[in-house]
Amino acid sequence: MKVLIAEDEPVSSRLLAAYIRSMGYDPITAVNGLEAYKLWRKHRPRIVLTDWNMPLMNGIDLCRKIREQEMEDYTYIIMITARENSADLIHGFDSGVDDYITKPVNRDELAVRLKASERIFSLNEKDLVIFSMARLAETRNMETGLHLERMQFYCRILSDFLMQNGLYPEILTRRFIDTLIATCPLHDIGKVGIPDYILLKPAPLNKTEFDIIKTHTVIGYETLQSALTQKPRADYLKMSAEIARSHHERWDGSGYPDGLACEDIPLAARIVTLADVYDALVSERVYKPAFSHEFAKTLILEEREALFDPVIADAFVECESRFEAIADTTRIN
Repeated sequence: MKVLIAEDEPVSSRLLAAYIRSMGYDPITAVNGLEAYKLWRKHRPRIVLTDWNMPLMNGIDLCRKIREQEMEDYTYIIMITARENSADLIHGFDSGVDDYITKPVNRDELAVRLKASERIFSLNEKDLVIFSMARLAETRNMETGLHLERMQFYCRILSDFLMQNGLYPEILTRRFIDTLIATCPLHDIGKVGIPDYILLKPAPLNKTEFDIIKTHTVIGYETLQSALTQKPRADYLKMSAEIARSHHERWDGSGYPDGLACEDIPLAARIVTLADVYDALVSERVYKPAFSHEFAKTLILEEREALFDPVIADAFVECESRFEAIADTTRIN
């Protein structure tokens, strides 16, 4: 697979080309955005790795030009940047950027990004948009590994069990479940707006920091609502916005951002809450080691009717062996 590298700094360009070649890809290099665009039109590489600041045409304009011309052959665009301002990142995302990687580029991190791009080529158009957006958030939190994939597995297990047992029949349909599985990776999309010093802090957050990180729910909701205004009939955008906003609400009403309680919390968000908490517990994070399945199960039972919908907590208990198997076989931390 060809990878186009748009980088005006010669040493960085050679290093990136060497990385790309060592991973089994075929690098094509350009020294500015305009040359990169001409090479893209000639070779149509599936992956573009571009610097933000370049002469003649910057990375954002290159991204826009590619999006205007790519038609049905999707190009996965990774932006190389030292920018951490959330407004800049969102601006890039709005221009069609799929993922970010920070300077100086780490070879192993680049390999993860390229593998993620290959997985995305196999998804349909709707799922492509969703997973590309989700990767933007996951980029900020590298230690989560296959967190998004596990979230989909866990949500599928819970929602299938609930439907098969006639629970929440007025809501749970096959279409609802398929939409939930597609959109649950967007639950933390709002973390693109949280500074690294908070998001990656290897210690407990103070009150001010915690108040800031809580805003990721509203940031995610507003981002997805903005997309929904452009496509108001898109059910998946509506559900993803609900999940982003409400996955930190609690059954007892003490959650955030709205203090919703019980069934006022959207069902999709209640399912995602349990899946997200379980995965956070059994996975290694920057601020904690991985806990055992039994520890996670004990905490979930303790939080039944406090944090979790009791019906969903009971469904977890019935399906716990499948949760444990997925955690054991997919964890790469």
